[in-house]
Amino acid sequence: MQRKDWLTIPNLLSLFRLVLIPIYVCYYLGAETKEEHFIAAVILMISSLTDLLDGWIARKFGMISKVGKALDPVADKCTQGIVMICLGMKYPVIWILFGLFVIKEGFMLAMGLFHLKHGKMPSGALMIGKICTTVLFISMILLVMIPDVPLIVLQLLIAICALFMLLSLGMYVVTFLGKNDYLQSIK
Repeated sequence: MQRKDWLTIPNLLSLFRLVLIPIYVCYYLGAETKEEHFIAAVILMISSLTDLLDGWIARKFGMISKVGKALDPVADKCTQGIVMICLGMKYPVIWILFGLFVIKEGFMLAMGLFHLKHGKMPSGALMIGKICTTVLFISMILLVMIPDVPLIVLQLLIAICALFMLLSLGMYVVTFLGKNDYLQSIK
């Protein structure tokens, strides 16, 4: 692998998202005021915007790489998982969502590794997966930004996230186990 294969703007943005994780954790766990919660939410907003930006740049300027195809989802899932863990400390009901997240991502990882072993890899994220990620990030940003969210709003956000996670998992199960063009040869 040559340096140009991994040293691209999209890959650097994915690495930047990974660097933002401990910064977010420090701000969120130390937040006592609404302003401090707002700063933690802004860090998440920056992370989610760089996620959108890296994909757009990669496609627009032909910077799609195998490293980027692996690094981008790792940055997304690490961010989502850590944010859910942090939120779970304040809102225990989030642990249900986190459990679903672990099941969904565990399935994705297992199927990805299985197909990689057989010389294939997914051609990219399904649209429902992208929608699920967007819904999750918006919900998490709101929960971080509004530290005293009413219980009904919390439950509604979790239910919406769970619904999209289940839809996404269902579509990925059908996609990974069905006969389709989703998997491509890695030659």
